[in-house]
Amino acid sequence: MKFHLDKIVRCMLVAALVVGQSVPTHAAASRIKDLASIEGVRENQLVGYGIVVGLNGTGDSLNNAPFTKQSLQAMLERMGVNTRGANMRTANVAAVMVTANLPPFATQGTRIDVAISALGDAKSLQGGTLLVTPLIGADGEAYAIAQGALAVGGFTAKGDAASVTRGVPTAARIANGAIVEREVEFKLGAQNAVRLALRNPDFTTARRIAMAINDLIGTPSAEPIDPSTVRLTLPQKFNGNIVDLITDIEQLSVEPDLPAKVVIDEATGIIVMGQDVRVSTVAVAQGNLTVTVTETPEVSQPEPFSNGETKVVPRTQVTVDDSSKKKLGIVNQTVSLRELVDGLNSLGVGPRDMITILQAIKASGALQAEIEVM
Repeated sequence: MKFHLDKIVRCMLVAALVVGQSVPTHAAASRIKDLASIEGVRENQLVGYGIVVGLNGTGDSLNNAPFTKQSLQAMLERMGVNTRGANMRTANVAAVMVTANLPPFATQGTRIDVAISALGDAKSLQGGTLLVTPLIGADGEAYAIAQGALAVGGFTAKGDAASVTRGVPTAARIANGAIVEREVEFKLGAQNAVRLALRNPDFTTARRIAMAINDLIGTPSAEPIDPSTVRLTLPQKFNGNIVDLITDIEQLSVEPDLPAKVVIDEATGIIVMGQDVRVSTVAVAQGNLTVTVTETPEVSQPEPFSNGETKVVPRTQVTVDDSSKKKLGIVNQTVSLRELVDGLNSLGVGPRDMITILQAIKASGALQAEIEVM
């Protein structure tokens, strides 16, 4: 039995240190359309509870899923069929949750996609049909109605001694499976002011967006309120529609400013460094402790015609390697991400050891960046 603390760590999933072939001095310019979203122009999440019928014996077992039995009885009663007190044994029905995203400015009659997930112990939804299901928003109002045949990407097949499952047969989708019945009231064209919400909040980026908009309009109409919001007021002399103005603003190019950050995924060993990460000159030593325990038991035999017993005598050998030959390595003060990575790679350590080294450098105050552990 061996305990090799360094090799066990190195044999885990290979991590990737994400860097480009060349690191530019400044970030590439991006459209405002990709940096920010317009307040009010967003999706709304919908959810509903429904029944899927037509399954080939792969539905919920009614004894284990009482909610499916209750839903089936309630549905049949609405259609004039009385099943109270009846012993229902069907396995062709499944209770499901239906989810969808209501697009911004979706009008009545618009069709949207829906996702279906089994709620009980159904084995597969293949071949099923979703019955009329209201989709409800956060305010409790129904905004769409879903119904249709399910499209299942996975399947399952089994026999007496083996089974095969591919994908997730208890999840399905219906393309254009819901019809919007209620609109979300929001008149963008009648607004005198809108707010732009930055996807990555930053003071400098918000200010640059406001300056670019003001240069386009010619008047100080845009103002950064906080790191994540830019307020745009419609100019008094503007005779057009605010939608036309937003269309022009979205195409403006702005160079985003990002903070120096090191993102670490401890589970997989992935390290992502921003281009502005800097490190002061430090000395780093990386040592590995290896403890090896070797068991070589021996068998002790008694002499012939004696009353002794055959026994197993343990023999244990323990060796310790503390990697005392490894020396301190110098990571010089760097001016670019590539030089920082080259300096760390020169120590000959893997990504998982590098995670610990980066955290230790940060603790010493030599790493001018924020470390975020996912």
